[in-house]
Amino acid sequence: MTRRMACFVLMVSLAGMSLWGSGAPEETKTYKLMVGMVVTESDPMYKGAVEFKKNVEARTEGRVKVEVYPNSQLGDTRDMMEQVKAGANVAVITDPARLAESVPEIGILGAPYIVDDFQEARKLVTSSLFSTWAEELAGHGYRILSFNWYQGARHFLTNKPVKVPQDLKGLRIRTPGATVFQESIKAMGASPVALAWSEVYPAIQQKVIDGAEAQFPAVVGARLHEVIKYITKTGHFQLITGLVCSESWFKGLPEAYRRILLEEALKAGDYASQLTMEGLKENESFLKSQGVEILEVDITPFKQACEAVYDKIEGYRALREEVMKVLGKR
Repeated sequence: MTRRMACFVLMVSLAGMSLWGSGAPEETKTYKLMVGMVVTESDPMYKGAVEFKKNVEARTEGRVKVEVYPNSQLGDTRDMMEQVKAGANVAVITDPARLAESVPEIGILGAPYIVDDFQEARKLVTSSLFSTWAEELAGHGYRILSFNWYQGARHFLTNKPVKVPQDLKGLRIRTPGATVFQESIKAMGASPVALAWSEVYPAIQQKVIDGAEAQFPAVVGARLHEVIKYITKTGHFQLITGLVCSESWFKGLPEAYRRILLEEALKAGDYASQLTMEGLKENESFLKSQGVEILEVDITPFKQACEAVYDKIEGYRALREEVMKVLGKR
């Protein structure tokens, strides 16, 4: 979606807020939330959002209506976050690195090799440390409904074999534009290129970039197996994401509805995460069947290369110590 179209969506959604909410007694008001994401209908995040829709509408007897928009229909993630911050009735599934533009500390959740799996990530995002960051984000206009939406480990997707960091030298690799993503890809030897997810397929096809890094469900959903030959299983990021809406929109809901949204977002995040974990082997088998070679490598040199990120980004080494304490590793 173009930025102009995203602005149009924002204006329509803001107008819709007055149509859906004002002037009626609280018990008869109807509210609408549009949930957007860049992934396709085959992705566990979409299925989790549909589960969220079903349960929220059931518990509110249809007074909170949820519409789900996959495949960048509401714009790319940055577009949707701008809509959220502006107060639109929009929610987005987003990563911590983008939220770090408002609260830098939360970006540590997207740092390389910070957690080993979903269980560790979930423990972290339900901790008092995370709650502190979430409250700070509310002051910037973002309400975290839940942050337990696990999308899987991210790996390198290329057309030449990558077995050690040196093999990444000179390769233009798509990654999100947030600082922690950019610095991590640089640290491992590649040249990071920020592109919208919807642009990755044609960019690889047209050799604008040499590859990307992403999680298996997203690779399958975007059909990137048609334009890549290799996936190197580095698992450099464990992608934990969250469902985030406008703080002002959220505060405009009756308290009972706020509680329902928070409870159902947590349940839906766990549901989506379980689907992710159950589907990873199936995703990998499918990619192999399509001719993609999956490279199992020693991740030690990649982890060592990423140590530079914790010095490059101010405060990250100290933040990692706090995270390790939460996880019981210190």
